[in-house]
Order: sequence, then C-alpha cells, then structure tokens
Amino acid sequence: MELRPTRGGFARPFGAGWFIREYLLGNGPEGSTRIDTERGAPQSDINYEYKVSLATATARTRAEKKISNLVLAGEDVTEELAENIYQQELKKISHKFTRMRYHSFLKYFGTLKKLGWVEASSETENSAMQDHYPEAPNRVYYRLTEAGRKATDEEWSNPLFTMYPEIGASHKSRNTGWPHRKVQRDSRG
Repeated sequence: MELRPTRGGFARPFGAGWFIREYLLGNGPEGSTRIDTERGAPQSDINYEYKVSLATATARTRAEKKISNLVLAGEDVTEELAENIYQQELKKISHKFTRMRYHSFLKYFGTLKKLGWVEASSETENSAMQDHYPEAPNRVYYRLTEAGRKATDEEWSNPLFTMYPEIGASHKSRNTGWPHRKVQRDSRG
C-alpha cells in the first residue's frame, strides 16, 4: 500500500514515510536491501536505498509507458527490447531528480525520531571519514520502535502534520494539498 497525502498526491512513485517504514520492517521495498530489523540501518544507507528505489521505480514507470505505446502502435516488443528501454530510462534519471536531498532527509528522519517511531539500536560502526579524521562520529544504526509499527498509514503519510496537528489543513493549498506560503501584497496591488 502506498502512503500518499489525502489530497494532492506525490510527484514520486512512493513516499519517504512508506519507504522508511517498510525498509526498517525488513521488507526490502522496491527491491532494496533487506535488513535485520533488530540491527536496523544507518540514516545514510536508508537515504541511499530510498533514492535508488525512487530512480528504479521512476525508470520502470517510464519504460512501461514507452513499451505500452509501442504495443498499441502494433510493434512486437521482446523482453530484450523491454530491458533496453528500461536501462535507457534508468540512465536518464539524474541523482537530483529523485527530489529529497540528504539534509532534507535528515530533517525528515529527525521528525520520525521526535515522534518516537525510530530509535538508535546498539549497533554503530566507523564511518569512512574516520580513516582520515579519527574524531568523526560513528555511524549510528536506527530501527523501528513499537510506536512506529503501530502508527497508522495516514500518520506515516505526513509525519510533520502528525507531530503538529494544529497546523494541519490551514497550511495546505486548496488546489493541490501541498503546503504553501501566503503572499502578502502591498497597498499598490
């Protein structure tokens, strides 16, 4: 089940909340690596798997559309041709296309920590940076908490509004459901 805002939807095949929950449940969503749920995973690994999964899902959707158009045009589409189309679409997707930058991911993940849906497990490891700078912090592994497992699909679809329900719909665009800023006009119009 995809977690999407009740209004507006996503410009992505799936949301970060859904992916993080499924990943930390050990389900390996969208072909990502399956993890040990007790051990968890570092934030950087979760972010990487999320971005790769977004890219592959987007490429798959685009390839399916092209293949469908070819079939409707009466062309014979072999498995080899379908794979070539998918690989071409995958190459077209830039790293930046998949939206959420690492800093935004960390802020989003911070919201999940504040809600008590994820917690640090006892697992840590040296980061690659520590090979050159010994004072660097260890990579901390995170796992899903019981509260995170019990949170509803609607709560996971928008953790920020779950944490601050008072802001709710007042900060959403009537047309798209996305948060927006009110623009103040001066007296000249």
